[in-house]
Amino acid sequence: MEKRALIIGASGIVGGNLADQLLSNGWQVAGLSRGRTPVSPAIESITADLQSADSVSKALAGQAFSHVFLTAWSRQATEKDNIRVNGAMVRHVMDAVGPSGTLEHAALVTGLKHYLGPFEAYATGAVPITPFREEQGRQPVDNFYYEQEDRLFEAAQRYDFSWSVHRPHTIIGFALGNAMNMGVTLAVYATLCKQTGQPFVFPGSAAQWNSLTDMTDARLLARHLEWAATSEKARNEDFNVVNGDVFRWKWMWSQIAGYFGIEAVPFDGETRPLEGRMQDAGKAWADIAARFDLKEADIGKLASWWHTDADLGRPMEVLTDMSKSRQAGFLDYQSTPDAFFALFDRLKAERILPSDTRTRLAASIEQR
Repeated sequence: MEKRALIIGASGIVGGNLADQLLSNGWQVAGLSRGRTPVSPAIESITADLQSADSVSKALAGQAFSHVFLTAWSRQATEKDNIRVNGAMVRHVMDAVGPSGTLEHAALVTGLKHYLGPFEAYATGAVPITPFREEQGRQPVDNFYYEQEDRLFEAAQRYDFSWSVHRPHTIIGFALGNAMNMGVTLAVYATLCKQTGQPFVFPGSAAQWNSLTDMTDARLLARHLEWAATSEKARNEDFNVVNGDVFRWKWMWSQIAGYFGIEAVPFDGETRPLEGRMQDAGKAWADIAARFDLKEADIGKLASWWHTDADLGRPMEVLTDMSKSRQAGFLDYQSTPDAFFALFDRLKAERILPSDTRTRLAASIEQR
């Protein structure tokens, strides 16, 4: 059949960028979500409660898809609940679309918690040696990623389609209302510092400040998902997926500060999480939004302090190996600073951040 994709989580940071990628290449795209966040009018919007098998079955009745992309998850209070809820979501979708006989491939997006462990036991066990490689396998802890994989593998065997699993590092990309969005969170934090005179303090650990790390642009991840869905060499494989460059936060922090025209405070070795320091930031952001006529005055729909704290507070180096994808034929690359700057530019263009006359070029000339 013609390439017709179903994206689970089409309004999110991964799903939204994936939809843009597929549409640009002539795919038909449908998106299934709870309907709380609008999706592109170019996407067929399907509303269902992913936690209800009956709701998903009714919403997808009579539909036929060649590809399914699972890019959504639901955060629960404990990892056991994460396993129960998120595993069921995968099962509900696959049981609804699998029997049609048209499904060729299903892709699941997880992440580096495959190696680090879940949030409630984050990096407390024997973390594998960096850079993380797919061959290092699973950690001996409860992890909803493993449950999602198992439900995908089970469905692939039952309904005879191929699969791929994609493990990005922290994702940089445009999305609003996303629970895990460091790029937008740091943009909001930098804007608050600029407009209120607060110091731009690195919130993370000494290990993250000094160690090598990498990130994943949502647009590159979208290209990786499309590649795996259409490449014979990517069938039934798991892949790490990152931009292809490496950096240290001790350098990147000043790059972000320079974009916003503020000073990066020298790191003194103490971890200062954002979640504790930003408790009263809502009013300050609402004032900024009113002053600059921004589209979103609710800081809670933009910043995910807890997730950025978790990423930047890691007590060890987190670095990913991309050799498996390279050897299979995916050779794409994305500069991480440019990924941040492109996101910040778009946030300004969309009136999520205040726009100003200062440009990166002007800032570069001043620095010279």
